Amino acid sequence: MKPLDNQDIQAFLMVVDQQSITGAARRLNLSKSVVSKRISDLERHLGTQLLMRSTRNVMPTDAGLIFYEAAQEATRRLNAVAETLSEHTNGLCGELRITAPVSLTQLWLGDVIADFAGQHPNLHLVLELDDRIVNIEAERFDLAIRVARLPDSALIARRIGVSSRVLVCSPEYARKHGVPASLDELASRRCLCYSNAPPSQTWSFRASATRGKPRTLSPPSAFASNNGEALRDAAVRGVGPAIVPAFIVGKDLMEGRLIRLLPDEQPEDDFIYAVYPRSPFTSRKLRAFIEHMRIALLASPWDGPAATNASIKSETA
Repeated sequence: MKPLDNQDIQAFLMVVDQQSITGAARRLNLSKSVVSKRISDLERHLGTQLLMRSTRNVMPTDAGLIFYEAAQEATRRLNAVAETLSEHTNGLCGELRITAPVSLTQLWLGDVIADFAGQHPNLHLVLELDDRIVNIEAERFDLAIRVARLPDSALIARRIGVSSRVLVCSPEYARKHGVPASLDELASRRCLCYSNAPPSQTWSFRASATRGKPRTLSPPSAFASNNGEALRDAAVRGVGPAIVPAFIVGKDLMEGRLIRLLPDEQPEDDFIYAVYPRSPFTSRKLRAFIEHMRIALLASPWDGPAATNASIKSETA
């Protein structure tokens, strides 16, 4: 048997990742007919059908899935070896694809990530912002930065920072509706809620001096959004109380647009993770990026005076 054509293999991998010949052709900057021919050539060479095609999508057959997993792993290993050899003389190189949450990156991490890119001119760093939980393996990201309390996962999650959260409302809301005296009273208020997280995660509080165990609320919603800055804006306008990350509301608290509610009740912290697929090896560029981020987040910079500068950036962006 003659050797397989690497272009045919790469076309197949991209079609499976995109679940579409059209999508693969777009990513590879090729015509659909060229991608289709490469898949047909590969199937002819192997003597088996690799893909099931329908009007809606393209899925691998059982044989196709076996070939996909083996080819993907072989490609990953080959690229890692090539990058390792090159890094001995050229420093970090190749491509590093990262997905990160919108607000945290725009307010705080953008400069940190840009600094890393500037330190490694031979590295092509791709950053995509998205608040949804991206399937990093299917979408071919090397790493995701996530702010959460992560459940068990097949992925590796390394904690690189703490995201403290605060319970806030506007002075206008407090004057109009009064300040809740307890969590029980707060639970009856119409609040501002994350639409991409259950109330048990958003409205969770640590054990306090007067209450020996954690407490979770499920308040009715006056407004919901999947973005913390949108919730911050609604809170500033007096729509209702909200629990939001400190990195979003630092300046609003310092300048009086928001006030803290129930200071003796502390919302549970979220954590900032670097999440990446399990692999027999971890690339040097991935390790270097994670360490760069960990050092930058050691002091939770938004909890100090630096929060002013970050909020100024958000207003002028």
